[in-house]
Amino acid sequence: MADLGFDGKVAIITGAGGGLGRCHALELARRGARIVVNDLGGSVSGEGGSAGPAQQVVDEIIALGGEAVADTNSVATPEGGEAIVKTALDAFGTVDIVINNAGILRDKSFHNMTPELLNPVLDVHLKGAFYVTQPAWKIMREKNYGRVVNTASNAGILGNFGQTNYGAAKMGLVGLTRVLAQEGAKHNIKANAIAPVAKTRMTEELLGPLGDKLQPELVTPVVAWLCHEDCPVTGEVYSVAGGQVSRFFIGRTKGFYKPDLTVEDVRDHWDEIRDEEGYTVPSGTSDELRLLLEVFKDG
Repeated sequence: MADLGFDGKVAIITGAGGGLGRCHALELARRGARIVVNDLGGSVSGEGGSAGPAQQVVDEIIALGGEAVADTNSVATPEGGEAIVKTALDAFGTVDIVINNAGILRDKSFHNMTPELLNPVLDVHLKGAFYVTQPAWKIMREKNYGRVVNTASNAGILGNFGQTNYGAAKMGLVGLTRVLAQEGAKHNIKANAIAPVAKTRMTEELLGPLGDKLQPELVTPVVAWLCHEDCPVTGEVYSVAGGQVSRFFIGRTKGFYKPDLTVEDVRDHWDEIRDEEGYTVPSGTSDELRLLLEVFKDG
């Protein structure tokens, strides 16, 4: 089968000055996409800024024979998001792909969490995805085409000690992804998310020796597929780590039904409520309502 190409497509990749974002940018550029390399150039915790990282990746892409422009606007404000999309429009005239990858860490156990540690993490990860995607979304709707890939995390889906701020933001991105998938369906816009495990400057200390098997380049093939025009899925979440690709999904147990439910009923049927045998995977709220109607009808 033919190689997958991105000729003519324009991709905005946030946090692309290093790590995962840089790998995504280089791969899509190799395959013909024109890239907006967005990176504030700050520290892991989000302080400071420099045009160096973004421009360095642009230079790498140009050296490969690709097309790219650097952008150093912050994703953390509506104005920054608009400015990032304007960079794409000024340079390339449109936007086809948004990969929300920018992120910071401000870890602290929950009893020590402060607004100064919480708000910037929500602003960059969760609100940043809103602020960049929304102006691009309007363009995608008009042209009846678009691809969005959000970077979630197993810290949000599964939880991780000391990361209430990060975990909340990342699981918020799962909700955002699923709603975008539904709203984008009739406009040929697909939105999916990844939960990557990779060795970057944000995770190097956490991963230790395992990090050598978890190179960021091994995450990029999944991202490239999810933002390709041939990708058939939307609203889904994929675990990606060291060449292993799996799907995360939200399941619903068959559960227990009684029309005059009491607290004692819940206690007495708790194991049945939690029993995973015969679970379903609802595609959305309407699908769950359909399942409820079936239960009520049969009950």
